[in-house]
Amino acid sequence: MKPRLIVSRQMPSSVGDRIAQEFDSPNPQGADISPDECLKLLEETQAPALMFTGSIKFTADYVAKLPASLKIAATCSVGYDHVDVAACKARGLIVTNTPKVLDECTADLSFLLMLGAARRAREYGVIMQDGWRRGIGMGEMLGVRVWGKTLGILGMGGIGRAMAARARGFGMKVVYCNRNRLPPELEQDATYYPTIEAMLPHCDMVSLHAPATAETKRIINATTIGLMKPGAILVNAARGALVDEDALVAALTSGHLAAAGLDVFDNEPAYDLRFRDIPSAFILPHMGSATHETRKAMGDCCIDNIHSVLSGNGPLTPLWT
Repeated sequence: MKPRLIVSRQMPSSVGDRIAQEFDSPNPQGADISPDECLKLLEETQAPALMFTGSIKFTADYVAKLPASLKIAATCSVGYDHVDVAACKARGLIVTNTPKVLDECTADLSFLLMLGAARRAREYGVIMQDGWRRGIGMGEMLGVRVWGKTLGILGMGGIGRAMAARARGFGMKVVYCNRNRLPPELEQDATYYPTIEAMLPHCDMVSLHAPATAETKRIINATTIGLMKPGAILVNAARGALVDEDALVAALTSGHLAAAGLDVFDNEPAYDLRFRDIPSAFILPHMGSATHETRKAMGDCCIDNIHSVLSGNGPLTPLWT
């Protein structure tokens, strides 16, 4: 018999087709179901496996309500700030994520955010949408050149290193802050700073690639923004929790920061609409991994983990060991 699987979020058809072939699932293509609906389905089907995303928060209270039949929960994401790891460990629930498969894709989008913010892409788009019937003077609507600037990267994991590789192609100097300094073969001549406070004054542009943890929560705030150069640009395709949004709004409104490129927000999808009204905020709806290739790879990673656990071989990409 095929193992039972609940899928709590709509999936690409390529992933859904594989689920239909390999699992007994009430909806192989997935559906955006509520946390309560997910609990009900798990209880009714006694499914040993769940594919989910950050739309379902695995808080301690929620984990306590999960039926004993559930053996593995595979989050279709690299980040897992929506998972109470201690509660899952205490319950004996295996949780996996999808590391590495989205590094290049997320770095692509991060660079898009940086270019779009620096070159005022949002404002130019509005001009074209409105019909563009007036010539633009040589001194109007000027952006910031990316080539040759200094990019500061917070979090030099796989995505951060992929972002650095793209920056080098644009002649940028790369500096970074990370929990630990990288070995030379990974550092690739980037300059290491042990703290973000030490790094920020040197950066023309800053790109965030750190996980959301107690240590990184609101690491970009009024104090750290104040350390950034006037006219600097902030990019965030990591997690909204890294940024104090009040402080960022103030910095964009005052002009201390020239622009920001944001793919993530503190409250999603009901993001702070003040960013909608700031022309220098180049904003996207959390689409860092949204390509055919990467979403399929993420789904495949979840499925491979589920098969491995249910066959008794253990998880391939566990959140803890």
